[in-house]
Amino acid sequence: MLQNVSILQQIGVAVLAVATVVWAVGLVRVLRRDRFDVDVWRQAQTLAALPAQSGPPRAETVELTADERVAFAGLVREFGRS
Repeated sequence: MLQNVSILQQIGVAVLAVATVVWAVGLVRVLRRDRFDVDVWRQAQTLAALPAQSGPPRAETVELTADERVAFAGLVREFGRS
């Protein structure tokens, strides 16, 4: 034991150390339980507003007019120079 420290101070340090360990163990248990509950909840939830997709989304195409193709080609050339 330390000679310059009173017995009350030593008891106080021991009580604080035990309280810290108990708090840490309790926190870990609560966080683990909460994580499990959240995982169960997430698996139970479904996105009813979104339609079910059986595969990747299909590609959309837009037909361009001749003027639009020329303008797009000009943009591609302009960005290619940067």
